[in-house]
Amino acid sequence: MPRHLPGPSPSGPGSFRGGPSLPGSSLPGPSPRGSFAPRRAVLGGLLGAASVPALAACGGGITSLDGGGDLSGGGSSADGITIGTANFTENQILGHLYAAVLREAGVKVRVRANIGSREILFPAVRGGQIDLLPEYQGALLHHLDTKAGATEEGEMQNRIAMALPAGLQILPYGLAENSDAFAVTRETAARYGLRTLADLARHNGRLTIGALPEVKTRVVGVVGLKDVYGVEFKEFKSLDSSGPLVKGALKKGDVDVANVFTTDADIAAEGWVLLGDPRNLIPGQHVVPLIADRRADSRVRKALAGLGAVLTTEALTELNRLVDKEKEDADDVAAAWARQSGLIG
Repeated sequence: MPRHLPGPSPSGPGSFRGGPSLPGSSLPGPSPRGSFAPRRAVLGGLLGAASVPALAACGGGITSLDGGGDLSGGGSSADGITIGTANFTENQILGHLYAAVLREAGVKVRVRANIGSREILFPAVRGGQIDLLPEYQGALLHHLDTKAGATEEGEMQNRIAMALPAGLQILPYGLAENSDAFAVTRETAARYGLRTLADLARHNGRLTIGALPEVKTRVVGVVGLKDVYGVEFKEFKSLDSSGPLVKGALKKGDVDVANVFTTDADIAAEGWVLLGDPRNLIPGQHVVPLIADRRADSRVRKALAGLGAVLTTEALTELNRLVDKEKEDADDVAAAWARQSGLIG
């Protein structure tokens, strides 16, 4: 069992990677997630206590304490819930955390981990192959509306709720946030004078970026870096995002800039420099549950709200480290942390 698990905190400060489908799954193969860098403080009392969120109208939208969709909790989890996850460590941990608190609430749960990207998972929720998915605000909003300009958490929550197709809703977003970021080594930062994304434009045509293939065509990626900051790279190397390929390439100097996720423990361990984002290309990225209306009853809402109110960015980062570095199993790590945090008995 994992040791030295991070404890819960009442306050604290989120891109799917491509990859193969879950073995035996009828779901299609690879694709990715977009991402973002945390730079906001969570408002006090974001989720209140672990109680069922109350309705609060806001200009026809949904506040951060609502989820959108079936606010009455008229769905039913009586037949159980199937949780799907993307094929990267953190999303799998989140899926098992969801499972732990739902089982504690008396809900029958099945976890289908490592399915693939948002491009696979989102249609699977709509089609009924899975019922619940750990999502990230900014990336989900960009998936629904590529021209969305919202970056503040509450506004994004409203816009996501309004953009979701019938039959789907989001529940309250939690304290934990994982964002895309663009990292360079200390040596590269010193050599080129890099502190923010804007500095990259002074070296157009000289630097190589490594990331998931889809980052080449994403707003939070090469497209946005050019449109917002005027950045043009010498080369784009199709690797992964915050995975072993791109991190290995950054260490060896095969790429100058790497797309990483801010809860990746290697950032601190390697001393990499995360480039600032003064023009807010990268929106907020709090973890948020995406669920089918048919399963969103009060038991599910209360259990997931309780988790979101306790799980912080720091805790999530440590859980990622335990799985990636200490080679613990994601389900064991999730269950041990939930027990230590008082979420399960």
